[in-house]
Amino acid sequence: MTDPVIRVLDASNVHLFDTLPDPLGARAGHARTTHRPEWKRVALRDGAVVARGAWWGGPDDNTPVNINWFDVGEGEEEAGAHLLRTAPHQVELELNLPAGWRDDPVTRAAGETRLRAARAAGYDVLVERFMYRWTPDCGLPRRPGRLKFAAEPDDAVFFDALRRIHSATLDAHALRAIAEGGLDQAAQEELDFFHWCPSPREWWQVAYAPDGELAGIHIPAHNPAGPCVGFIGVVPEQRGRGYAYDLLAECTHFLVEQGADFVAAATDQGNRPMAANFAKAGYPVVRERVNLVPGERD
Repeated sequence: MTDPVIRVLDASNVHLFDTLPDPLGARAGHARTTHRPEWKRVALRDGAVVARGAWWGGPDDNTPVNINWFDVGEGEEEAGAHLLRTAPHQVELELNLPAGWRDDPVTRAAGETRLRAARAAGYDVLVERFMYRWTPDCGLPRRPGRLKFAAEPDDAVFFDALRRIHSATLDAHALRAIAEGGLDQAAQEELDFFHWCPSPREWWQVAYAPDGELAGIHIPAHNPAGPCVGFIGVVPEQRGRGYAYDLLAECTHFLVEQGADFVAAATDQGNRPMAANFAKAGYPVVRERVNLVPGERD
């Protein structure tokens, strides 16, 4: 067997990317995603594509934010690992999979092949997530009416709220940031993401409990693919009252009032309380995602 050849694509040969089978339905999942040809790479063996990866970033990003499309042909784990290992940008890998992918032999085999290739390239699983998509057919969630919502122009208010929220969090990305640089890094990473989104800063809202104390925050947003729940968070001292649902309901209504005809969202599978709130608000799980991070290189 010949060694795989890695090729970076451009406008003249980007069609090669589409020559590999798509058992996980990645193409449909990326219907609203714009990938730059020069951020696509394929592994060729004897002239045939046996692995592919698409690095992705926003329209103003000079370097990729993540890899959100990675496919490996059957028995080609090493080619897939080589594709990832030799890439100039070592960024987080999002392996997008059908909902319940482990329950079907075909999608389970395909998903596990990609996971083996990523691990062979030095990637580690950070977290598995549920991906949601609300549409009008789901019905608008009921607004409980317990919280008072308001815009807040001061980023420092959100920074402080995020530090408090992440002081007791189940979110794997926040926990990783805390381990690297403490609560300040976790809060700043969230703020940086909110500012990166193309949606207006004026959409960010704080929520106050009936006694006037801060209950939490919610960030209705648009990412480059469309409207989404950017963030839902309740400060620790207000938990146990079901306020996360109130925040999610308000966020959904807000986005619909801005013209959204769907709302995307996600949460870690281990965050059972938030997953329960998405179910209560009528958000169906449409896909699953395994987030992997590159390990340290020698």
